[in-house]
Amino acid sequence: MLELLWLIPALPYAGFAVLAVAGGRLSRSVTASLGVIPVGLSAAVALLVGIEFIWFWPENTYAQLLWTWIAVGRFTPTIGFYLDALSLVMILVVTVIGFLILLYSVGFMMRSEGYSRFFAYMNLFVASMLTLVMADNLLLLYLGWEGVGLCSYLLIGFWYNDPANGRAAIKAFLVTRVGDASMAVGLFLIFVSLGTLQIQEIMQKAEIQWAIGSGIAIAASALLLGGALGKSAQLPLQTWLPDAMAGPTPVSALIHAATMVTAGVYLIARTHVLFTLAPPVLTAVAVIGAITLLIAGLSALTQHDIKRALAYSTMSQVGYMFLALGVGAWSAAIFHFVTHACFKALLFLAAGVVIQGLNEEHNMFKMGGLRRVIPGTFWAFIVGAASLSALPLVTAGFYSKDLILMEAWSSQAGNGWLWLAGLIGTLLTSVYAFRMVFLTFFGEAKTEFHKRADITMKIPLAILALLSIVAGFIETPQGLGNMTLFSDFMETALPALPTLPTGSLTVIAKIAVPIISLIGLYLAYLLFVRRPGWVRRATETPVGSLLHAYWLSGWGFDWLYSRLIVRPFVRMADWNRQDAIDLVYDAVAGICMVSSDALALTQTGKIRWYAAAITVGVLIFIAIVVLG
Repeated sequence: MLELLWLIPALPYAGFAVLAVAGGRLSRSVTASLGVIPVGLSAAVALLVGIEFIWFWPENTYAQLLWTWIAVGRFTPTIGFYLDALSLVMILVVTVIGFLILLYSVGFMMRSEGYSRFFAYMNLFVASMLTLVMADNLLLLYLGWEGVGLCSYLLIGFWYNDPANGRAAIKAFLVTRVGDASMAVGLFLIFVSLGTLQIQEIMQKAEIQWAIGSGIAIAASALLLGGALGKSAQLPLQTWLPDAMAGPTPVSALIHAATMVTAGVYLIARTHVLFTLAPPVLTAVAVIGAITLLIAGLSALTQHDIKRALAYSTMSQVGYMFLALGVGAWSAAIFHFVTHACFKALLFLAAGVVIQGLNEEHNMFKMGGLRRVIPGTFWAFIVGAASLSALPLVTAGFYSKDLILMEAWSSQAGNGWLWLAGLIGTLLTSVYAFRMVFLTFFGEAKTEFHKRADITMKIPLAILALLSIVAGFIETPQGLGNMTLFSDFMETALPALPTLPTGSLTVIAKIAVPIISLIGLYLAYLLFVRRPGWVRRATETPVGSLLHAYWLSGWGFDWLYSRLIVRPFVRMADWNRQDAIDLVYDAVAGICMVSSDALALTQTGKIRWYAAAITVGVLIFIAIVVLG
C-alpha cells in the first residue's frame, strides 16, 4: 500500500477538479457525493498506508519520488512525498477529520447557494494541507502552504454578497502574507547556505555546518517562525483568526481542527533540528505561545459570538502547542494537536447545529434552554467542552495538556513561569468553555429553535465525541497506566521526551491540572448560573468596563495596527495617488517635449537660414579639429 501514498492527496485534488469544471451542472446529491467521497477514500487509503507503515514496514521512513519539478543548475526540487511518524499522524488527522467535516457539510450547506463551489474549495483545502504535510522538500511544502492560504481566503469570504465577509477574507489573506513573506526569505537563506531544499538533507547538513547559536541558524529559524506565527495565529499575527468566523461553520471547523491553523505547528516540528540550533528562537516560541494562550483565553471570556469564543479558544490551544515546541516537547505538541483536532471540530460542528437551528443567531446571550430541545447536540458540546477544559481522567484533552504542562515544568528548556502561564490558561479555558455551555444550553430559551440536524450532521458529532474521549488514552501519565504509545511512535521522527523527575514539587505540579480545571468548571457554574449578577455588576464598574471592552476587542491589536500600519499606508497611497516614482519619468518626458518644441521653432522653411546654419556648423567643426 505504501506505493499508493501519492493517491492520498490526488483524490481530493481530483474531487476539486471535477467539481470546479462540472459542479454547476450536477444535482446536489451528486455534488455532495463528489465532495465527500474523494476525501473519504483518501482517509481509507491513509489508514491502510498507516497500518502497513506501522506493522509491516521495518524502516522508520518511506520516500516516494514522482518527478523532478524544476532542474536549473543545482536547484532541482522534486514532486515527492516523505512518510514518517510525524507526517503519518498529520495525514490521518487531516483526512479523517476532514472527511467528517465534509459529511457534516452535506446537511449544513444544503440550502446554501454555491453548493458545488463550497465542496470544490473544501476538497482543494484538504488536498493543499496534505501536500504541505507530505512534501519531502520545502518548496513543495510552500506550495501547499500557499494553497491553504488561498483556500482560507476563498472560504472565509464564501458568502461574498456581504461586504463584511469579503473584508474578513482579505484581512486573513493579508495578515498571513506577512508571515509567508518571512518564510519565503527563510527558504532563500536556507538554500543559499545549504544548497538544498530537501527537508532531510537540510536537517543533516545544518547539524554539521551550523554551530549552535550561530547567526545563520538563528536567522533561518526566526524567518520560519514568522511564517508559523502567521498561519497559526500567534502573536503578533493573530488578528485574522476571530474575523475568519465569517465563513460557514464547517469551514471554521476545518481551519481550526485540521488545516490552516495547525500548519505552523507542523512546520516547527518538521524543522525542529533548525530550532534546536537556535536556542533564542526556541525560547521565543515558548514565550510567544505562553503569552498568546493567556491573552486569547481572557478574550474568549468576554465574547458574545459563540464562534468568536471558539476562535479565541483555538488561538489559546495552539499557544499550548507552541509552548510545548518551545521547551522541546515535540511529541507533546503533536499529541495535543491530535486531541485538539477532535474536540475543536466537535465544538464547532455542535455550535453549527445551534446557530442554524436558531436562524443564524450567534449571540450566546440570545440562546439558552437548548439542552432539552437538542439533547444530543448538548451532550456532544459537553464532551467537547470537557475535553477542551482538560477535565481529569475521562477526556482526551486532559492527557495531552497535562503532558505539555509537565514538560514545561520539568524539561531542560522549561521553567516555573511557563508552567504557571499554562496553569492559568487551564483555569481560563475551563471557565470560558463552560461559560459557553451554560449560556447556550441552560437557563430560559430566548430564541425559538427552528431546524434540527439531519443524519449527516449527527453521525460526525457522535464519532468526534467518542474520539474526544478515547484519543487521550494512547498516552497516559505515570500512575494512570503509563501508556506511552504515542511518544514511543513519534520517537522515530522526533526526539524522545525526557524522563520526568520525581519529587514532591513534581507531584504537586501533576495534580494541579485536574484541580485547576475542576475549579474553573465550578467558577463558570457560579458566575453564569448561580450568581450571574456578579459578572454584570463587575463589568459595570469603570475598571471592569474598560477591561471587558479591551478583552472583547482582542486587546486592541486591530486598533493599534490600524493606526500604526493601515492608516499611514492609506495616507501615503492618497498622497502618492499620482505615483511619485512616475514623476521622474514624467519630468524626462516633459524635457523631451520642451526640447522638441524648441527645435520645432528652427524649422522655418527658409533655405538661406538652413544654409547659414550649415555653414556655421561646418566652421565650428573645423575650429574644433584645428584647435583640438
